[in-house]
Amino acid sequence: MMNKTVIPKRIDYSDGQVVLSKYKIIKALGDGAFGQVYKVSDLQTNQVYALKLLRLWDVPSEIRQPLIDRFDMEFKTGLIQSRYLVHSYDYGLLEGNPYIVMEFCSGGDLSSKVGKNDIDISKVSSEILGGLNDLHSNGKVHRDLKPENVLFKADGTAVLADFGICGDRNKRMTERNIFGKPYQIFGTYAYMPPEQVNRARGEATVLPTTDVFSFGVMLYQLLTGKLPFGPLEDQNDLVRYQKRGKAGDWDRNALMYVENGRAWEVVIEGCLQPNFKERFQNANTVLRLLPQSSHIMSQSVRPQVVAPAPVVPPAPQAPAANASLVLKIMHGEEFGKIYNLTQMAVSTNRKLFTMGRTSQNDIHIVETQSSYISRFHCVLETDANFRDWRIIDGQWRPDEREWVRSTNGTYVNSTEVTEKGFWMQAGDIISIGDTKLKLEQQ
Repeated sequence: MMNKTVIPKRIDYSDGQVVLSKYKIIKALGDGAFGQVYKVSDLQTNQVYALKLLRLWDVPSEIRQPLIDRFDMEFKTGLIQSRYLVHSYDYGLLEGNPYIVMEFCSGGDLSSKVGKNDIDISKVSSEILGGLNDLHSNGKVHRDLKPENVLFKADGTAVLADFGICGDRNKRMTERNIFGKPYQIFGTYAYMPPEQVNRARGEATVLPTTDVFSFGVMLYQLLTGKLPFGPLEDQNDLVRYQKRGKAGDWDRNALMYVENGRAWEVVIEGCLQPNFKERFQNANTVLRLLPQSSHIMSQSVRPQVVAPAPVVPPAPQAPAANASLVLKIMHGEEFGKIYNLTQMAVSTNRKLFTMGRTSQNDIHIVETQSSYISRFHCVLETDANFRDWRIIDGQWRPDEREWVRSTNGTYVNSTEVTEKGFWMQAGDIISIGDTKLKLEQQ
């Protein structure tokens, strides 16, 4: 966690400059709304990395801490062991501005491939879905999946990047006012599902289906060179684009000119369902339906990299007799906090525990930047041996004399939980609002 009392200073690095006595700036790679990225080399090993700097000096003080928290989470997300995610290596402060040193991907990003028909779309798609699966199984949702955030390693492997600040709703809300770059907003909105654009009551919980929709838009774009819901160049286009997205009205005719277009239509149709409950629920479902070969790239430039096979989750196992089950916050304002469910139950000899965003709950989920978690959100119940647990949406409210469901729902993995409850297994991801918790065995 960064020191909140440090006042950030402006930094302007030039080629050849040495940073922190260990990194040499090779060149600037680009910049975004809040960050600058440099290509650097380690002075001791000559290994090349990318250094991402958060320009806090350029950000109003009132939104600095949320950005720092997201940056911290981005670094930790990059520690997930995955072949399909950009890896983090170093983290710290430069004149009060946070930085991350991460894997350098020399192959550029996917946006340069759109409309050029020089990639194996089946292979690239399977690698993107592999990265999404690794994120989702660790309680993460990218929320800003688009071609610019898919990079290529030197061996041609596609990897996901920018799984931190870029997907944060605070960036989308403030970017136009602070930096005056509406084209970046349009670019992000092109890949956003209807429930993420304008979160309606009951649709505020962020699920893997958000990324599934974004993947569908990106896949369509790679196949046809166009966006599925029409052009998107100004505010009028944006209104029409979002209206068509909400209606599921995408241009299916363009796939007539794509080889094996019917097979691709099945995949895209399932990804672009406007109702997230009817959409493909996870990356593995999409992966199993991908055409095995797109034949879109010429054999002369086809890289010899094996695409990942669909991931088959292991069969759930009952916890060992002496094991403890814990809930760990994987994404949220108290990232990393652990609630030992077994210990709570044994020490209190209770079977029911409440969870919500007020301190009146046994498990108080801190949520200061939004109100997507209900004050009395859900209940956790265990059996007589404190070994098996189920989660139930809502709580009994004595003042209303009835069981009251949560406003935005409780989900295990991508399954909505009802008042009848859902029996959980170690490895399950619980989603409530923007917070995600993982049930783990210790």
